[in-house]
Amino acid sequence: MASTVYFARMKAGSADESAVTRVRQLFDEAQFGTLIEADALTAIKLHVGERGNDSHLRPEFVRQVVERVKASGGKPFVTDTNTLYSGSRHNAVDHLATALEHGFDYAVLGAPLIISDGLVSDHYQDVRIDKKHFETVKIAGDVVSAQSMIVMTHFKAHAMAGFGGAIKNLAMGCAPSAGKTDQHKGMTPIVDMQWCIACGECLEACPQSAITIEGGAVRIDYDLCVGCGECIPMCTTSSIGFDWEKDLQRFVEKLTEYAFGAIAGKRGVGYLNFLLQITPDCDCVPFSDAPIVPDVGILASLDPVAIDAASVDLVNAQQGISGTRLVTNLEPGEDKFKGVWSETEGSIQIKYGEEIGLGTSSYELVEL
Repeated sequence: MASTVYFARMKAGSADESAVTRVRQLFDEAQFGTLIEADALTAIKLHVGERGNDSHLRPEFVRQVVERVKASGGKPFVTDTNTLYSGSRHNAVDHLATALEHGFDYAVLGAPLIISDGLVSDHYQDVRIDKKHFETVKIAGDVVSAQSMIVMTHFKAHAMAGFGGAIKNLAMGCAPSAGKTDQHKGMTPIVDMQWCIACGECLEACPQSAITIEGGAVRIDYDLCVGCGECIPMCTTSSIGFDWEKDLQRFVEKLTEYAFGAIAGKRGVGYLNFLLQITPDCDCVPFSDAPIVPDVGILASLDPVAIDAASVDLVNAQQGISGTRLVTNLEPGEDKFKGVWSETEGSIQIKYGEEIGLGTSSYELVEL
């Protein structure tokens, strides 16, 4: 049976068509209010963006959801988890400081911002899922404790997962550092010494200090490496990559199983995907490259697989923007994500998500 995905295009000629109004309309059309019982602690899961990134979700969009959750009788809190890599969100103190710099303040949001895995990412619970790769997964403690959840996602391309949508926001975004390590474990970055110039950018990105420069060449200590892939987008010559043929399928399946665990036991979860400023990289990078397609719109659904499937189709239907990192597949209907990251296969998220019961790839698109 197809899941309903509601869609609002990014065109406006009046206040009734503004983006913030569309967020409220989508919340109501998707009946997210029915997911929230009286006084239910309701997590609003998002990504505040790494310091230097400016394509992250806008705080004023989040405010609309906060107000709708309150009107439905819930007690909202805005949340994210700490990163595996070293950066401006590696612990809760730095994470909150970065969030404030990006406008995620109580005065703007109307709700507290809580880092769900604690000060140093050691606050989590094991959640049983009994899937192919994991019997249990590690989920941030405050995400587990929330009775309901609204997942707000900036949809974009991703160097490892192909695309970053609702599924990835659940998987990486609701896991502590140990859970993120579980998902990445087994990924093996490889340096092409023909192109490496030993600039040192990858050293700064590595959270495990697994990379060194010896004799003018980069070396990776695989006993220390956790396979997080942060070195790949930081490489100035694109000389670091994974053994995609060996590692990719397992990584994306593990990620999808973590998404399943993130919503286990919830009374209800609603999803909003924002197909705006669709960048080549995750908001984890400390910059925002030029969008690869024009702004598309905002989607809402009760199904994480369906909303990601619809998002992929809508992005691929666009004419790609020339002069960006989208170097192939610019024509409508062509795979924009493989046009940026040719080795990735984002469709695994959709196929495996359906296989394990996370949702369905079959959807009915209802345009507002």
